[in-house]
Amino acid sequence: MPVDPFWSTPEARELVEQRRPGALIRLGREHRSWTLATLGDRLGCSPATVSRLERRGHVVDLTLVHRAAQAVGVPVHVLVSSLAPPVPKVPKATRVTASSYAEEDPMRRRTLLTATAAAGPVALLVGLDEALADTPAATGGGPLDARLAAARELYDKGSHARLLTALPGLIADGHAAASSRRELDQARLSSVYSLAAAVLSKLGSYGRARLTADRARTWAEVSGSPLASAAAVRELAIVLRHQDRGEEAQRLMAAAASALEATGLRTDASASAYAQMLCTLSYTAARSGHRAEALVMTEEARRAARGLLAVPPAGRLFPISPAAVDLYAVGVHWALGDAGAALEAGKNLHPAQFPTAERKARMSTDMARAWWAWGRPEQTARALLDACRASPGEVRDRPAIRSIVDELAERHPRTSGVRELRAAMAR
Repeated sequence: MPVDPFWSTPEARELVEQRRPGALIRLGREHRSWTLATLGDRLGCSPATVSRLERRGHVVDLTLVHRAAQAVGVPVHVLVSSLAPPVPKVPKATRVTASSYAEEDPMRRRTLLTATAAAGPVALLVGLDEALADTPAATGGGPLDARLAAARELYDKGSHARLLTALPGLIADGHAAASSRRELDQARLSSVYSLAAAVLSKLGSYGRARLTADRARTWAEVSGSPLASAAAVRELAIVLRHQDRGEEAQRLMAAAASALEATGLRTDASASAYAQMLCTLSYTAARSGHRAEALVMTEEARRAARGLLAVPPAGRLFPISPAAVDLYAVGVHWALGDAGAALEAGKNLHPAQFPTAERKARMSTDMARAWWAWGRPEQTARALLDACRASPGEVRDRPAIRSIVDELAERHPRTSGVRELRAAMAR
């Protein structure tokens, strides 16, 4: 489909370079001779909302931006360019270090990095913040596929600090590759941002997770990849759920699941994605208090997962399995306030059913939450110790789980396992 030459005019190009998507929407609206009210009517919002959208220097509601841009005819590639972070101004060969001494002394550089990592994942968010605000120069660090796989492996191990260290370089090189405008490179960049959103949500950094999930969704839409789009929507829905926007999260997930189902689910990868989306949808419904819908979706996820392998292949974007669906059922019942049903749903689960340290630990933390809600501190401590042994980061770095540890230590300091758990957390 030919692109309107209007979007190649100097004014349009300047707004893209200035990263002003709202101003581009205003330009498109005026090009069509529409008033604020006209566009507002088409979007189902007030003229004042459209005015704010056009004047803002940063994106607050990516969904509304996409709808408005589509309404006024902004081409997708033009919108994506306006949403991208600024092009780095630092030459590729320039090295920025903590001090001249750090630059000259490799041992000191290693010491600084070790000290930063030891401070915990939160200390490493600064580097990621900088990469999100201003894309770093490409690192040339090697094939992106292999590095993205290694980053996913860090996530699967619960090595959150090391993953946060790797993400800025992945974002930089992902953007450099996506400048080719090849769909596969754009889908890879979406996957980088989805991975960033996943670890940020786990750490409770929901503002940053929303930003990265929005970017993942943007690049997924540009790439046209159904799987990348499903992954990005899932991460965005998780963030929205944590931000008490459960109804919006459910709508997004339901639409994405329907879009996946419409593809025919002809491959194992798409069938896995569909089952995973149903699981997330069921848990989102449970957290919103929609009991009937949550339970129906859980059963639908079980049916969708029946034909899947018990151990998903390594590297699969949606590593769901029948046992993983049962683990989601534990979370669904817990979210619905039925700890007894949660414990019943998880009674036959065991670590060997899950291929990664992150999932093994997640099984134990989900059971710990159910035991805690059931009023069983000793079983709670035992489950959390199992989680620590599988992946310490899944206990130390997740605020909700850390709070259970703190409450255990405060209210049941002499309970078996509590002292050992506190020692494990302090290592």
